[in-house]
Amino acid sequence: MAPSEKLISPSSIGHFGIRTTPEKFEAMVKWHLDFFGGREVLRNAKASFIQWDEEHHRMVIVQDDSHEQIPADKRPRAATVYHIAFTLNSLKDLATSYEQKKARGILPHWPVNHGMSTSMYYFDPDGNEFEMQVNNFDTADEALEFMKTPEYAQNPIGVDIEIESWLARVKSGEDEKVLKKRPVIGQRLSRYENSIYWKKPEEA
Repeated sequence: MAPSEKLISPSSIGHFGIRTTPEKFEAMVKWHLDFFGGREVLRNAKASFIQWDEEHHRMVIVQDDSHEQIPADKRPRAATVYHIAFTLNSLKDLATSYEQKKARGILPHWPVNHGMSTSMYYFDPDGNEFEMQVNNFDTADEALEFMKTPEYAQNPIGVDIEIESWLARVKSGEDEKVLKKRPVIGQRLSRYENSIYWKKPEEA
């Protein structure tokens, strides 16, 4: 390959797959249908295929007796996929998403303003982490510029959101640009530091 030749990149993400155990399979399928507002387009003895847009399926959940759950006390330090993030168009959509999920028993464990995005994180029944986010800047270049600032270097994690007061502000029609601006709280170099939601596993 010539040194100047551009490497081929994907045009989009096609789908992702999750392994689970037979006893968790139905709960996992229901959770993801509710979380993504999806529909099950195919079910067989081993798998459920879920669609929520124009793709034939965006995820597949596979069950098998050979699959093993990661023990809860090991998951925070497990070398595995950390989380997967999905983008919504506005804070109004994020607020509506929160209320729809809450009505179905799905609550975020971490609402946070990262600076470049406003996000809500959720655990599925197996403990896999999913993020619903809204971009806080109009362009990727603006977000990257923020991520290069001393403020972001001091706090690359974010500022936790008190969900009910945030929800009231969004529903009141407050300017989303104001709501998206991250407060300055000083140093935060881990989820556990300067947090109203996270406790270190040994402190929990």
